[in-house]
Amino acid sequence: QVQLVESGGGSVQAGGSLRLSCAAYGAYGYTYSMGWFRQAPGKEREGVAAIISGSSTHYADSLKGRFTISKDNAKNTLYLQMNSLKPEDTAMYYCAASAGRSWRPLNRDEYKYWGQGTQVTVSS
Repeated sequence: QVQLVESGGGSVQAGGSLRLSCAAYGAYGYTYSMGWFRQAPGKEREGVAAIISGSSTHYADSLKGRFTISKDNAKNTLYLQMNSLKPEDTAMYYCAASAGRSWRPLNRDEYKYWGQGTQVTVSS
């Protein structure tokens, strides 16, 4: 059974940084595509960043330059480094995985497995 466990969320002031982690358990062969999504209260869940086959990265246009996605294949762990955080980055952040190649990597419908989320709160 595939289990994704996020960690690293918290509360920071604007301009600060956080590094999210997503450990994938029982997921060998099921993490060809992995992504980070976020959902703020009252808003749709949106794609933040994705990584395909451990190397091809994709970002939401509005986040390029501030967020960096990476994956440690040996540890089957996904990361999201978030810098220069803004209050509008406040949301629940979710990790997602799919066994196959995602042709729309920032689309939530591409992913079968989801974590429970980790809260990020950025104060001004």
